[in-house]
Amino acid sequence: MKSARHRPRRGRIAVVAATLAATVAGVLPPTGAGAVEADPVRPAATACPAELTVAATCYAGQDSHGAYYTIAIPDDWNGSLVLHAHGGPGLTEGSDPERSERDLTRWSVMVEEGYAWAGSAYRRGGFGARMAAEDTENLRRLFVERFGAPRTTVLHGQSWGGSVAAKAAEIYGTAPQRPYDGVLLTNGMLAGGSRGYDFRVDLRVVYQYYCGNHPRPDEPRYPVWQGLPEGSDLTSAELRQRLQECTGYQSEPDRRTVRQQRNLTDILAVTKIPERTLESHLRFATFTFADIVNERLGGRNPFGNRGVRYTGSHDDRALNAGVARFSPDPSALRDLSFDSDATGAVTVPVLTLHAIDDPTAFVEHESAYRASLAGAGHAERLVQTFTREAEHSTLSQAEYATALSALHGWVRTGQRPSPGSVARACPAFDARYGTGCFFEPDFEPAAYADRVYPRRGGQHWPALTEGRERALRHLPGVGIAP
Repeated sequence: MKSARHRPRRGRIAVVAATLAATVAGVLPPTGAGAVEADPVRPAATACPAELTVAATCYAGQDSHGAYYTIAIPDDWNGSLVLHAHGGPGLTEGSDPERSERDLTRWSVMVEEGYAWAGSAYRRGGFGARMAAEDTENLRRLFVERFGAPRTTVLHGQSWGGSVAAKAAEIYGTAPQRPYDGVLLTNGMLAGGSRGYDFRVDLRVVYQYYCGNHPRPDEPRYPVWQGLPEGSDLTSAELRQRLQECTGYQSEPDRRTVRQQRNLTDILAVTKIPERTLESHLRFATFTFADIVNERLGGRNPFGNRGVRYTGSHDDRALNAGVARFSPDPSALRDLSFDSDATGAVTVPVLTLHAIDDPTAFVEHESAYRASLAGAGHAERLVQTFTREAEHSTLSQAEYATALSALHGWVRTGQRPSPGSVARACPAFDARYGTGCFFEPDFEPAAYADRVYPRRGGQHWPALTEGRERALRHLPGVGIAP
């Protein structure tokens, strides 16, 4: 069953085609902080992904900053646009030319529900939430210039893209002509860069205490907060080999040595990381940390664990005496926070959808985000929904359609949905998709500090206040360069 939506405007596709045929010059005027130029190169028609089951026209291109993008407009367009911010961050040197098409395939449910969809691959890989937000806004302006202004525009962020979308809503949401009408965040990494990576910092120090092979004793020494030393040629396969040597995580339990099993048990118990995503988190704490420190912060350390007391091992006293301890460089912490921490200063409706047992972006990220909006005085603009699922990258298609419809209705009518009303609406969408409805309207996540060891002063939210963000915005050299 298709969602109830605006009937398509007669002649809309003809107008789009005519617009594409015209030669358009110039750029849109800036609309606020972080103003960006719209791309002067028009999108080119391209084949839509085979997974897109509704009639639609797709376009692709590369914007003036080098970011590849994909756009899809269904024939039965409801007049609204979803701007997608993807997760990661990927670590490609430049923009990934295949990324946005893969994202369209993954989020084709939104086009099938009648929305136009546009996604940017960002101008480069690596960390940079503000850069990614700028590229997303750039794509919105390109869409408006080529296809006209949508009736409503919704930001959608998935995983790390949740941080990007939240930041974009804050940066551009105060413009006189507000460009975004609502925000949908799915399984978002919403605790921000300055606190959202703390559990991976803990993983690196705890792992090294037990395993001692990352780095190995005969390798050049470097601080684990660096991820890897500059110029390292360590591969993901080699990292997996080291993890296997120490923990036997790829082996059946009865094939592990006693030492491997104890190492694995202690690492998982102390860090509270699920076994099935241990390798993934260690990769983030290696390659993404190396990108943040070496490529984005000029070798400065934004991470710290001094004062943290680790618990859950077979010998906590020895663990706490033996792990590496360090404090962040204040300027590095400031720059990472300015780039990616939410201030909670949102001016539009925000609806989140999160799997309760998400093994990558723990559900407690939602508590951090709720506390950030509450601390900024904007709690009424947030509705959070949770599902009894255990995946990060893919949830039920029926749930995505339901969440988008609920947000769209809130934007159009001003009537704030409840977790219960969202759950009750899901079966109608599931009649079409058949992927199930797993909403738990009464669920409330624990505090972020219950899942991730808090640092000194780290339980006050938002981590970056609106006033602090405003002051830093005017200082030269602050943040992460595009």
